[in-house]
Amino acid sequence: MTMRRIVVVGNGIAGLTACDSLRAAGFDGDLTVVGDERHQPYSRPALSKALLHSVNGSNADALQAHELPEPGHGASELLGVSVTGLDVDSRLVHLDGGDELPYDGLVIASGSRARRLREGAQGKGSSRELTLRTIEDAILLRERLASRPSVVVIGGGPLGMEVASGCLHLGCEVTLVSDGKPLARQLGDYLGHMFTSSAIRQGLRVVVGGKARLMESDAGTRVVLADGTELEADLVVTAVGDEPNTDWLAGTRLLVDGALRVDTRGRLRSDIVAAGDVAFFPGSRGVRRVPLWTSAIDQAKAAAVGLLKGDAAPEFTFQPYFWTEAFGLSLKSVGFTPMVGAPDYCEPGEDSDSMLLRWEDKDGSGTAVAINYRIPVPKLRRLADAGPSPRTLAHMM
Repeated sequence: MTMRRIVVVGNGIAGLTACDSLRAAGFDGDLTVVGDERHQPYSRPALSKALLHSVNGSNADALQAHELPEPGHGASELLGVSVTGLDVDSRLVHLDGGDELPYDGLVIASGSRARRLREGAQGKGSSRELTLRTIEDAILLRERLASRPSVVVIGGGPLGMEVASGCLHLGCEVTLVSDGKPLARQLGDYLGHMFTSSAIRQGLRVVVGGKARLMESDAGTRVVLADGTELEADLVVTAVGDEPNTDWLAGTRLLVDGALRVDTRGRLRSDIVAAGDVAFFPGSRGVRRVPLWTSAIDQAKAAAVGLLKGDAAPEFTFQPYFWTEAFGLSLKSVGFTPMVGAPDYCEPGEDSDSMLLRWEDKDGSGTAVAINYRIPVPKLRRLADAGPSPRTLAHMM
């Protein structure tokens, strides 16, 4: 079937990349992108990094760190519009308000939303439980931090650590609540300990107390830990993961056990592909959802070509790239995480707190990590692919 009308659901980085990739692959038909946010695509990673380090406009560069270049794909944009359903047989996307969009090809890039500890009667989180996912979330959090409140951050993953670091940087008294060692689940004990030690030296209070829950009263919000310990603060921010935006796909038979599982070209059917935080892609370590910025970009490129070229499109090969900044440490990682044990190779950098590390996996692959170490990402990727010999690694550098 010749595709003359393609609809992209989602105007985040996966949707933007899909639109650009469709054009780059030669699609010159009608292209429509639908996004429930009213903004042009922006960098979500910047919201918990540079943007949080600026309050009341004190740092103009930080306030603009989330901005991306204007889209050049020429698609018709329906922003601030929610998608409510999909008819795969009639090839129709249903919009709020009753409108419909016909398509020949569909890209599902509807992303994910912040998971919350408490759900209100309408399915929305408590107004006292702040999360950080959107521009509006970031603006609200910055406003609340301006008075330097005491803060409890729930979640010991990368986002929780970045939020805690930003709050501490602004002069707040901060407690991080984690159900395990911070960052250990994502990066392993070695790097988790490195970040946690730096955080504690800078004044972060870390409480490892199992699953946390929120209790609200007229006096405010309390954080209750599994052992009964109660914590109070002026502000509670939760960073406990995300949930794929797949509600609008109910009844379509596209979901398998509630998950949107694509093939190695991003396809669900010949006329529907998916990419980004919403999609589960197959790889060398099984079918996984990898909600990372660069993963969304790489998946969207593969899915766009898969939609246009089918089996002639190249299969998606996955090499994770991850970046975080917190408590004076900037980490870049290429390869699968978490890592077990100490690194097999360590090269100190020019500064006392910089280093280049590499872990060797049983299957022969590797994970390369740069801590406060200046190295281009392509070279870090080559380092991850290198053999275990330190002499080989040194020669590459």
